[in-house]
Amino acid sequence: MKKLGIYSLLFGMFFIPNIIMAQNEPNNDVVTIDDGFQDYFYEAIKQKSIENYDKAIEALEKGKAIEPENPIVYFELGKNYLAQKRYKDAYDNFEKVTQMEPKNRWAWVGMYDVCYETHDYNQAIVIVEKLVEFKEDYKEDLTSLYMNTQQFDKALDLINELNEKFGKTEKRELYKATILKDSKYQSVEKNNLIEQIKKFPKEESNYIALIYLYSQSNQEEKAQEIAEKLEKAIPTSDWAQVSLFKFYLNNNNGDDAVKAMNIVFPSRKIDSKIKHRMLNEFLLFAKNNPKFETDLDKAISYFDNDKEINVAKEIGKFYYSKSDWDRAIKYFEMHLKSAADDIETQLLLMQAHTEKQQFSVLVKKADDLTQLFPTQPQFYYYAGLANNQLGAFKKAATILESGLDFVVDDEALEINFNIQLGEAYSGLGDNKKKEMYFTKANELIKKQKK
Repeated sequence: MKKLGIYSLLFGMFFIPNIIMAQNEPNNDVVTIDDGFQDYFYEAIKQKSIENYDKAIEALEKGKAIEPENPIVYFELGKNYLAQKRYKDAYDNFEKVTQMEPKNRWAWVGMYDVCYETHDYNQAIVIVEKLVEFKEDYKEDLTSLYMNTQQFDKALDLINELNEKFGKTEKRELYKATILKDSKYQSVEKNNLIEQIKKFPKEESNYIALIYLYSQSNQEEKAQEIAEKLEKAIPTSDWAQVSLFKFYLNNNNGDDAVKAMNIVFPSRKIDSKIKHRMLNEFLLFAKNNPKFETDLDKAISYFDNDKEINVAKEIGKFYYSKSDWDRAIKYFEMHLKSAADDIETQLLLMQAHTEKQQFSVLVKKADDLTQLFPTQPQFYYYAGLANNQLGAFKKAATILESGLDFVVDDEALEINFNIQLGEAYSGLGDNKKKEMYFTKANELIKKQKK
């Protein structure tokens, strides 16, 4: 916990004692009172300035013997004891000052410093509640103290009060987020946000927070109601469209979902993680509603410069996992237009063409890739497989034997190479080589099973 708005006492404010000074005025004899207090006091100040706290305390005790009702003596004693970490002595002396001068704010601050240093946060609250009477800034400290002592109901009330009066701060919003993880405080916050929306209908963040709370508690109708209020109050709000988008999808209203999506995706106000989530939700919707696939394609274009996620590739992988080969091919090719060196995607595309038995397409793509990536054995494998399927057995054998040289520490791929070579030589009528490669494949399979 960090103190806010509190100033160090060690070398800070001090009070000038009421020392009676001799003055010479015409025709007026003034008696000079020199009881030694002044010397002891300034000696204490001097010693404290060089961090000689024992001697400072010694001088102050002598001064106290002369003026036992002078609050400055106790205040300075408190500062010296605090510097020595003699916390009880420091607290007692600061407290003595507050008993003599209840409106002495710096003495209360001294007591707070002691409580803070000793982690006595409950007592610190008592003192800071008093300090708030002097300066409202101390409410920031009070918020932190309530959080530290888990008095979340008081903290939430104070956070809302300060937010309304002075505006939100990152620290207070973090505190609030922590509190609202506990559902028992959410109803209080919902009521607060409803009131804030009434008072400040153009403050977008209150709508967003309330929508979130309603969604978290599965009150979707109320969440939609607030999103609609936000759209009406602030027609330009991109955040309203974020919330409405989900409601449109849930109601199978694809047209309005597309409109909302096309407002959100170009927006610089909305975090990319939220946009990705929306795209994923629309992807699932489009899978069951193919007529919106064109809108999905347009949506992907908004992510062309996304450095974190290759959106078209991920959509291709989604369809690939569902064995929807046509769509997988479409989105892999979309991605490869700007990322031809993505070997993972190229291989997924090769397999998708294989699943579709599109061997004429596969043979051309695989041949080209062996030229671009001459040491990647997988491309030789797909080129050999495609040529076998097309009856070009001699070409298949030549390509496969070339590619086999690049297979290193990949038994599964080596097995597939040998199977395809067996197929090629079977097609060529070379039974000796056919048996050699099939035998080699079987040996590798048996080795894997051990």
